[in-house]
Amino acid sequence: MSAPEIAAHGTRQQPQQLLVVIDPLARRSDGESVRIAKDVLCAGAPAKICLPDTPEEFARALARRGHRRPVVIGNDRALLRTVALLHRERELAASALAFVPVGGTAEVALARSLGVPVGAVAGARTVLDGVPRRLDLLVDDSDGVVLGGLRVPALAPVSGPGARPPGTSVWGACRSLVRGLVRPSGPGGGPPATYRLRVEADGVLLNDLDRPLERVTVHSPGDGLAEIVIRLPDQREPLRARAASVTISGADFHYGADTRVAGPVRTRTWTLRPQAWSLILPTVR
Repeated sequence: MSAPEIAAHGTRQQPQQLLVVIDPLARRSDGESVRIAKDVLCAGAPAKICLPDTPEEFARALARRGHRRPVVIGNDRALLRTVALLHRERELAASALAFVPVGGTAEVALARSLGVPVGAVAGARTVLDGVPRRLDLLVDDSDGVVLGGLRVPALAPVSGPGARPPGTSVWGACRSLVRGLVRPSGPGGGPPATYRLRVEADGVLLNDLDRPLERVTVHSPGDGLAEIVIRLPDQREPLRARAASVTISGADFHYGADTRVAGPVRTRTWTLRPQAWSLILPTVR
């Protein structure tokens, strides 16, 4: 009988020891939610609490987890940082990752899209009572990871990492960026901007430089292949393809990967790795 079947029959196994890593931004922005999540976790399983103050301390805490299950409390950026660290150490498949989202709606949108319950109590209870689910992962040729989706091109940062227009809040800037990524418009609200990009899926040419496009999006439906969608300005229906890898090239372009904007690059290849990592999600009843 499998572990989920045992749980379904009402027999609780000895809870696994947890390594709870609390992102410093979560501690500063919503200390009450962090406290609630920590109390629920500690009441349900043996837990070691780590309070890193820097990215280096965050990485060291994860590296020293031993046989404990890693649990991260924080926003989407903390989740992405954790997956990227474990991927670079080639430890991503070794243990299921658990995550408790703490932050505003926009700050935990990625975690919610992956199926993680939002809220300190619901998130912590899922860590204790949920089950590991295998998820696909997009990995680029610079060893970067994408959990949710990819958008090409993306708007360039204003003037360096984390920069934004004066007088604009962080999340106001993010909302403006997302609106621009969904359908960038030309000057004065005219026709959408177009870009000349070459798109190949598993070596098959989908679009060449002589045909301008509005945008390319890539995501994984969870069935082992990536779905590529190319929006063309002269067609109502987008061009769609499914493949294990996609290569995009052209003039220097930025791309949006989950919550980040990266680049500029002239070419980048993303490869789907089916069921490359595990995330603790609620039990399906």
